[in-house]
Amino acid sequence: MGQGVGQPTGQGPLAGGAGGGVPGVPGASGPGVSGGRPAGAPSRRAGGSGERGAGRRTGRGTKPRFGFGLIGPRRDRHSVPLDQLGALALPVGDDGLVVGVDAEGRPAVLGINRPSPYDVTLIGGLWTAQVLALRAAATGARIAVETGRAQAWTALAQAAGGGQPCITLHDVGRVPPQGASAGSPVVVIRDCGMRPPRGRVVSGPWQSVVTLLPYLSPVAPRLLEKSSLVGVQRVSPDEATQIGRIMGLQRSESEALSTLADGVTLWCTPNDRQFVMTQATDAETGLLGSARRMD
Repeated sequence: MGQGVGQPTGQGPLAGGAGGGVPGVPGASGPGVSGGRPAGAPSRRAGGSGERGAGRRTGRGTKPRFGFGLIGPRRDRHSVPLDQLGALALPVGDDGLVVGVDAEGRPAVLGINRPSPYDVTLIGGLWTAQVLALRAAATGARIAVETGRAQAWTALAQAAGGGQPCITLHDVGRVPPQGASAGSPVVVIRDCGMRPPRGRVVSGPWQSVVTLLPYLSPVAPRLLEKSSLVGVQRVSPDEATQIGRIMGLQRSESEALSTLADGVTLWCTPNDRQFVMTQATDAETGLLGSARRMD
């Protein structure tokens, strides 16, 4: 905290010249003007002393006066040794929704609200897709679910948002334009089965599209190749081999896909792979149940 020194106030409020006929100013001319003394009485401030007195009262020839603010607290300076400076660091990571924790127990964050088109394909279970929907809604995004099994999403849509329609359900092929913007991002979740038709609403600025596939379908290779992010949960060994070839996975990574536990997802980009365990909160467990791969 500093001392709180204010800015110079400049000349005082009485600054100004001594004009003729102004009462109370020595040397003023005009009939009957005497500054409150009998006419003809000698002035105590004659000559130069009167001019100096006038200068003091008028503010001329004086230095600017500085004003002082409140004095801050007086405490000793705080310091730490250089080798302990790292202890003051804050764990600041990416922004977005927390999809789970990695192998070291650190939060894995998915930045799904973006100013550019963003497509995500998840080969996995409905439980994981619904957790993503809840957590995306918690970031302030509006969720539009395109689904042929509305009964599986109804309880979630009613419970989310505290009565606000933050999750809306639409029949397949009937998602209206969402009007996404930076202040109101949108996530479209397509739960349309093994062969989802081409959607009327596509990804765009501040509007991401998440396509859920229960298994590796004939349309999956096309979706995987055009997606910015791919999530893969437990699949069969044959599916794991094919996914590994499409995504360029290492042999150990593709072999692990057939042995993943419920709630574990391998998230892939062209340059990165990460196994993530999605851990439900108490509220999510009460609404959706425990993690599961099969629906």
